[in-house]
Amino acid sequence: MIVFASALTFFFVNLAPGGPASIMRFDVSPEQREALIRLMGLDRPVPQRYIEWLAGALHGDLGTSLLTNEPVTGRIADRLPNTLTLAGSALLISIVLGIPIGVVQAVRRGKPIDHLLSLVSAIGLSVPVFWLGIVLILVFAVSLHVLPSAGVTSVSSDTFGDRLAHLVLPAIALATTILPTVARFTRSSMIEVLHEDYVRTATSKGLRPRTVMMRHALRNALIPVVSAIGALVPRLIGGTVVTEAVFGWPGMGRLALEAAQGRDYPLVTGLTVVVAAIAVVATLLVDLAYTRIDPRLRLA
Repeated sequence: MIVFASALTFFFVNLAPGGPASIMRFDVSPEQREALIRLMGLDRPVPQRYIEWLAGALHGDLGTSLLTNEPVTGRIADRLPNTLTLAGSALLISIVLGIPIGVVQAVRRGKPIDHLLSLVSAIGLSVPVFWLGIVLILVFAVSLHVLPSAGVTSVSSDTFGDRLAHLVLPAIALATTILPTVARFTRSSMIEVLHEDYVRTATSKGLRPRTVMMRHALRNALIPVVSAIGALVPRLIGGTVVTEAVFGWPGMGRLALEAAQGRDYPLVTGLTVVVAAIAVVATLLVDLAYTRIDPRLRLA
């Protein structure tokens, strides 16, 4: 999947009109422009360039940025921790809040709290991230002055508390892209499980409602929820592009935007490979989580 994603990205980005040479120099002669294209290696056929890039990528070399002449691996390594921190925090918020919300909705199905939480989830799915981010900045940074509006750290401070304060708003904004989905999957899965025979049997044995809910119902209901969370990870990483732009967060999202605008082919391809690798790892973690949730899979 990683190789397929890199090939698809490499060939499609080369189909875009123009190129790095067309935007890097506006005051050069046609001869100088051609020399620049040859220097970048853009005069060679696309399949040949991709094979050369793939051979280097197998050895950890993702090429050299056409705009900055820096190694792509180094540029991504500088931004990757920030993106993983932001995406991981948003994922944690979505899981910690989404699963309990879904459980409450399933237990109180058809009640006012169920309709209220469903309405909130629908609003969360409908509100654009960039609009929500601007509102959060206006309220908590501009009006209340309780949280910073942009960046990873303050100019005069680089403590854990300062980094955490900078993380709150972008993590909340990014979490809204998947939290409603997690809650809805949990709700539908819990409703299905609560009607199973083993849940009724556990209840008839006189077990406490909390024990029935946590050990019997929720554990089995989490299997499709975990699948949904694994599928949402690539969407979460993709959502960092808008979130990082709004909050000035120096991560891979902003780097991808710069690379796309500059027709930086190696950087765009390198970023795609990293995102594809994250998706593969997330899928693997989902498979491993199945064995922890369902003992039958461990025996198999």
